[in-house]
Amino acid sequence: MAARTITAKPEILTPHRRVGGNAFDDEHLDLLSHLLDDFLRIPGTPIRFGLDGIVGFIPGIGDILGGLASSIIIIAAWVRGVPKVTLTRMVMNVAIETAVGAIPVLGNLFDIAWKANRRNYGLLTGSLAEPAAVARRSWWFIGVVCVLLVAMMVAPVLLLGWLLVHVKALLMPH
Repeated sequence: MAARTITAKPEILTPHRRVGGNAFDDEHLDLLSHLLDDFLRIPGTPIRFGLDGIVGFIPGIGDILGGLASSIIIIAAWVRGVPKVTLTRMVMNVAIETAVGAIPVLGNLFDIAWKANRRNYGLLTGSLAEPAAVARRSWWFIGVVCVLLVAMMVAPVLLLGWLLVHVKALLMPH
């Protein structure tokens, strides 16, 4: 059997292009977080708000739209290699803003004050500059939120138990 010679030319690959082109650059993400959280100011006050605060007033879908827009920064952080603990904190920031923002009027005020997008942009840039410090603070934040959630679940049970004991004492005196 005769040996075959290979005469194929090597394939020339184009340079690797990042997902989203330059849409996930700091300049664009800073602009997005600014538009969503603080590009408008109430005249005569230091209070700033953005599109996220405005669409939150649309009943039913406003907070969902705001949450979807906020997820762009989280996706950018994931693409850029932000640690998972920081990504988790970023998701929690948006979840808190979306959940509390669903409360009519008071939720919108919280949404304007919380500014999850500015927080998340800060976490993204800080995580790329000082990943260990941001990760440590993210673990603390997650821990505090978990303790608060457990307290919110336990408090009603304890209150109900206390009420039952006192109602029983009132209805059935010894």
